[in-house]
Amino acid sequence: MDYVYLFIQNLVTLTNEASPWLLLGLLIAGLMKVWLPSQLMSKHLGQGKLAIVKAALIGAPLPLCSCGVIPVATELRRSGASAPATSSFLVATPETGVDSVSVSYALLGPLFAIYRPIAAISSAILTGLLVTTAKVQTTKTQTTKTQTANASSAAKSSCCSSTQTKAEQTKPAAKTSCCGTKHNSPTVKTSSVFEKTRQGVHYAATKLVDDIILWLSIGLLFATIVRTFIPESLLLSYGSGLPAMLLMIAISIPMYICATASTPIAAGFILAGISPGTALVFMMAGPATNISTLGVIKTEMGAAVLFRYLVGVGLSAIGFGLLLDYLVTLFAINIGEQMQHSHALLPSSFNHACSTLLVFLSIKPLRSKLFNSVF
Repeated sequence: MDYVYLFIQNLVTLTNEASPWLLLGLLIAGLMKVWLPSQLMSKHLGQGKLAIVKAALIGAPLPLCSCGVIPVATELRRSGASAPATSSFLVATPETGVDSVSVSYALLGPLFAIYRPIAAISSAILTGLLVTTAKVQTTKTQTTKTQTANASSAAKSSCCSSTQTKAEQTKPAAKTSCCGTKHNSPTVKTSSVFEKTRQGVHYAATKLVDDIILWLSIGLLFATIVRTFIPESLLLSYGSGLPAMLLMIAISIPMYICATASTPIAAGFILAGISPGTALVFMMAGPATNISTLGVIKTEMGAAVLFRYLVGVGLSAIGFGLLLDYLVTLFAINIGEQMQHSHALLPSSFNHACSTLLVFLSIKPLRSKLFNSVF
């Protein structure tokens, strides 16, 4: 009975921690949908190694966690970003951010505040380069766009073709020809700022929520199971080294935690005896590898990309973790002296309100009754 109560309590806590950042990610994704042209995304985050670097640098400062980055990355992919660039964005964004850097400085000291974003950006680029070796599947959205473009092109070609029937040739060109210079259709007015923003919010609160809610729920449940039934002593018993880091990655994969929230947990691990490098593995692998993110990667880009994504994140986390432990030993840095007490980042009442709103948006009948009148 105690475990049931603890499970429910952890589930509510995790949902409250994730909801504000998830709603922020949904809002950003919705606004990107209406304000950022697909051509712009294709140009800067399309094919090529430079797109991987751009995606890492764009994603690193964003204050989005592993839950908030999912809808944003999904929209990037559907807007024309390549699989390697999308993967790079998915790694860099949740592993660090302007908020997590400041919290890292406050809780873990200047070494982590500098080392952590460098490791995150490098990990994102390395993972993106690894994904370039994968055969990427085409998403349904991209297939539909391609088919629509082809159909439109074919229609224009046939309409403007010189092989017309006699009856078609005798008709007035101004009325029947799509190749004419004059058009009778009215000019489409440009949407106002308010209207485009409204469309973006509606898209985020409906289509995007429906796309990610299944994997979001699965991820929260897995994270709750890990937090409830896996004792912290299991991690602390390993301390440091490669076995401890491998165990940390195995534990981190189902975890649903953002870079900012992982910082005080990592601080607790270090104070309990885990090495700084092992704690870094948790802060890198935890935000970048969770059930929700992995499910979206498989759906949008395929199993081959998913495999390389996991390998890239895992090897990078272990590599930078071992390097950090080596530097700490080499320069005799005492991380414990640099650490301070943690504090709540957001009011609990605000977290509860965000969770309530997220649940409301996830239930279509309730959502439809309100949104049909508002949107």
